Amino acid sequence: MDPATSSTAPTPTPAPTTWLPPLLTTAVLLWLSWKLWRFLKYPPPPSFRYRSVVILVLGDIGRSPRMMYHAESFARIPFETYLIGYGGSEPIPSLRRVPHVHFVYLSEPPSFLSKIPFVISAPFKIGLQIASILYALLFQVINPPEFILVQNPPSIPTLAMVWLISRIRGSKVIIDWHNLGYTILALKLGDKHLFVRLAKKFEAVFGRVAYAHLFVTQAMHDFLVKEWDLVGIKAILHDRPPKHFRRMSAQSVHRLFRELAPHFTQAPLAGFVPPFSLPYSTPFTTTPSAPHSKPPTSSAQSDSSGTYDKVSPPEMRSDRPALIVSSTSWTPDEDFSILLRALDSYEKKARKANTPSKSGKKLPKLVVIITGKGPQKAMYMEKLHKLQTGKGGEGWKWVRCISMWLEAKDYPILLGSADLGVCLHSSSSALDLPMKVVDMFGCGLPVCALDFPCLHELVKEGINGVTFQTAEQLADRFEELLSSFPNAPALAALRLSLHESSHPPPGTPPPPRRRGKEDVHWEWGTWDDNWNKVVRPIILNDVTKEDAWW
Repeated sequence: MDPATSSTAPTPTPAPTTWLPPLLTTAVLLWLSWKLWRFLKYPPPPSFRYRSVVILVLGDIGRSPRMMYHAESFARIPFETYLIGYGGSEPIPSLRRVPHVHFVYLSEPPSFLSKIPFVISAPFKIGLQIASILYALLFQVINPPEFILVQNPPSIPTLAMVWLISRIRGSKVIIDWHNLGYTILALKLGDKHLFVRLAKKFEAVFGRVAYAHLFVTQAMHDFLVKEWDLVGIKAILHDRPPKHFRRMSAQSVHRLFRELAPHFTQAPLAGFVPPFSLPYSTPFTTTPSAPHSKPPTSSAQSDSSGTYDKVSPPEMRSDRPALIVSSTSWTPDEDFSILLRALDSYEKKARKANTPSKSGKKLPKLVVIITGKGPQKAMYMEKLHKLQTGKGGEGWKWVRCISMWLEAKDYPILLGSADLGVCLHSSSSALDLPMKVVDMFGCGLPVCALDFPCLHELVKEGINGVTFQTAEQLADRFEELLSSFPNAPALAALRLSLHESSHPPPGTPPPPRRRGKEDVHWEWGTWDDNWNKVVRPIILNDVTKEDAWW
């Protein structure tokens, strides 16, 4: 063949088989992408075999009371209720007894992650959480849930995971806004940190659209509706105590402190509280007459024992110390140093008021019980130990403070036995309210609460509690309320006012109510009352009369 001829020969046209497969592959990929986008944007409605809800708690279930109350309320309707979260603390006993409640526990992150710097450990922890949540929602909850109720915070990764699962399974999302996640992160990293700005954007994007939004305060509702233009049903669900929270009788107080007696026979309480002999007396209660038999020394003696049955009913001791209770998470948003300094100031006031030559009202000894767990607990308990024992100075003589962890069943009994509650919650966003105060009010316990912008939605100054801003103000509150204890007129008046504001006389009509607003003074009630009024209509508004279970 001539070279010139071969160089000018035309290029052969490719056969159809060389370009058709890539074209078909591209078309198929585009079609699949379009179908996936359509599926995520407009998921097909699932065929629910029964009414069901998933309640997602990215935390210890037993330390998430509001979510446990939600679960109990859903289960009583009845919904098949799946409570997903971490193990650890025991759930409230009533939740264990309700049918239709299923506990699904997430895998705990490895403990070594807590020892690694946050910037490094956070991505690994989030990745493990994503895998654990997806597995629980896609495989452990077999049938698609009608609703997914998620608490916020934490926001990352739960809001994104819930959004994704709702698109896949056709569930309706309800976001329960407890606080703003990015504000909590800002306490650790600062407002200007890149992670904080990204977290705020993440929360705004994935939290904006939901079937319904629940808010713990009017202030949070107003802020989020204005700033993030939320889409969906919006309702304010203030925290309220369950119906078994109440003021305790002397007999219940007696029973509790018989069980807690070992705490009062060792330092720092040994020798500080009045002498007592179990089962006939405790540091706070006594029986008017004792049986002729020798009192047993073990606190394990049963109330139903033959000897104890002959003893008169217990009554409160006139020489008892005042009992103050505070619950804290031992974190930066609850500055425990305020209480520590206030107790030190009260110690000085009590010494001055109780000198033999001093006339006028006396101040009682204080026993302060702190409940809760958290990262700063060891540091503050060491400081308390030095103040109480006198290391570095003269020790306290009128104040004792101990830390105690109680089972869920005993916590309301302690609150209902105390004389005064203290709340140090300051709110990272200034938009949420402390549930511990709700619990205290439910148990008829007046509160001294650290003041912040929306606290007025819960604490009514001089009606159900008092507020303070500094340690010295808190010490002054102790002095005002506890003078002449146990016959303290200021404390008795506050307790009576709390009872009357929480339990208006039968037949008293509530004042006119603005749409979306709640008058917390007149509409106190219980969790069940509030939930049935606010949440139940939201989740049952699509049920026809023929399908309604009632």
